[in-house]
Amino acid sequence: MTDNQAAAAPKQDHGRAGRDLKAAIISAVVILAAVALSLLLWKTAFMLIVAVAVVLAVWELHKGLLAKGIDVPEQPLMAGGVVMVLVAYLWGTDALVTATAVTALVTMLWLLRRGVDGYVKNATASVFTLVYLPFLGSFVALMLAEGGDWRQTGIDDGVKGIITFVLVTIASDIGGYHAGVLFGKHKMAPVISPKKTWEGFAGSVLFTIVAGVLLVVLLLDGDWWVGVALGAIAVVMATLGDLCESVIKRDLGVKDMSQIIPGHGGIMDRLDSLLATIAPIWLLLHYAVF
Repeated sequence: MTDNQAAAAPKQDHGRAGRDLKAAIISAVVILAAVALSLLLWKTAFMLIVAVAVVLAVWELHKGLLAKGIDVPEQPLMAGGVVMVLVAYLWGTDALVTATAVTALVTMLWLLRRGVDGYVKNATASVFTLVYLPFLGSFVALMLAEGGDWRQTGIDDGVKGIITFVLVTIASDIGGYHAGVLFGKHKMAPVISPKKTWEGFAGSVLFTIVAGVLLVVLLLDGDWWVGVALGAIAVVMATLGDLCESVIKRDLGVKDMSQIIPGHGGIMDRLDSLLATIAPIWLLLHYAVF
């Protein structure tokens, strides 16, 4: 094929969604199946999935930051991130805070080996990476730990909490996607995320609150108002999480953080809403339901 032929070849059109919907659906089904099986058969396997996701997310963000001349040290952030997830699952919030502080200090000490030039820039980005990815991701471990003994199998409170958290966040994405594609006209943040509309946000609100009420009442045996609060919190935080990740990608000059997940992009492209919603959802369920 000549250069002119290549230039004339039509690009694959993925419609208003802007992505390969078939590949995205297949990838989502595979990921959700792995999550569901690990939750139901052996909770510790699910924690391993979370740890792997944290490691991949750190790798992606490190790769993206390099485009701006920012070089965070992957090794202590990855190792510390895995430790943070595991200690949060086994020993709770106090252990998570301690592991986070230790990881931050170790990372800053690690950077001393590079000398003075760029230290503040890289150390600041490292702490940002630590909080944004492993720390927020560790709240998934805190949610799962609501079920008690880590050796326990079956659908306990922790597993129900994870199911609720994942499904209510997915409801926000589904509602926003369909309402945006069908009715989207008024841009919410055109500079940050051109495809996000207020109509899409309205769809997210509707889907998420309905999902929140159904999940809290039917799955968690909680009060309906908790479901409303859950849906409202989830839709706001999921939207903010998506916008924040869009800002990060625009600042770094990348469309997707990577192409590790067919039809979705990078692991961070799928974790943006989940990372933003998990902490407030855990807090609400911990004090209002469990």
